[in-house]
Amino acid sequence: MKKILEVKNICKTYQAENGEIEALKNISFDVKEGEYISIIGPSGCGKSTLLSIIAGLESKTSGETYINGKIGYMLQKDNLLEWRTIFNNVLLGLEIQKSNTKENRDYVIELLKKYGLYEFKDKYPMQLSGGMRQRVALIRTLAIRPNILLLDEAFSALDYQTRLMVTEDIYKILKNEDITALMVTHDISEAISMSDRIIVLSKRPAIVKNIHEIDFNMENRTPLNCREKPEFSKYFNLMWKELDEHEKR
Repeated sequence: MKKILEVKNICKTYQAENGEIEALKNISFDVKEGEYISIIGPSGCGKSTLLSIIAGLESKTSGETYINGKIGYMLQKDNLLEWRTIFNNVLLGLEIQKSNTKENRDYVIELLKKYGLYEFKDKYPMQLSGGMRQRVALIRTLAIRPNILLLDEAFSALDYQTRLMVTEDIYKILKNEDITALMVTHDISEAISMSDRIIVLSKRPAIVKNIHEIDFNMENRTPLNCREKPEFSKYFNLMWKELDEHEKR
């Protein structure tokens, strides 16, 4: 598989009143086409900062990022515009990019039909459940045809049961559409259930402490059936211990 993203020696230092604060230190990893990668680490270690740097939304102090394709970005909040219909919300990214063509609108309609949202296209966001809103946000992102999707705590605003179902939906959609994903999450279980590899960051200044390969050795993998496998608890205990050690450093 070819690399779709390469991060090399990323460093980030902030200026504060009492001097410099080193947030990220020589972060390096790559993401291959078709992979689902998660980044976990202690609270405040700079996970979201790293994702913002990769997206080009925040500057880095040093290091390089190489991206082979177009990036899509999903945040914790769905950021749907309440005064626009679902269909018009999904078209927003295309309008911003001045690519609201018939071909792209047809693609949006195809996505809405494929993932059970077409009958709601003339509804407004307040008429949808939290899980459906997040699906709309994903389709809005997919409408611009990204090669890699960045997810920043994209499910953390949802209640537990909805979150489980949404991760199942999102995972299936990304695999169906062959989208590579890089996700920041504080939820170890979520990372294990969805990821091919997990990058563990240390506390600040964050370094790459470990990269774990996640292999459940099953066909038709989904986040929910991963949680039922005996390997799941082994991965969880391993990473929980690593993060606990980071907190104690």
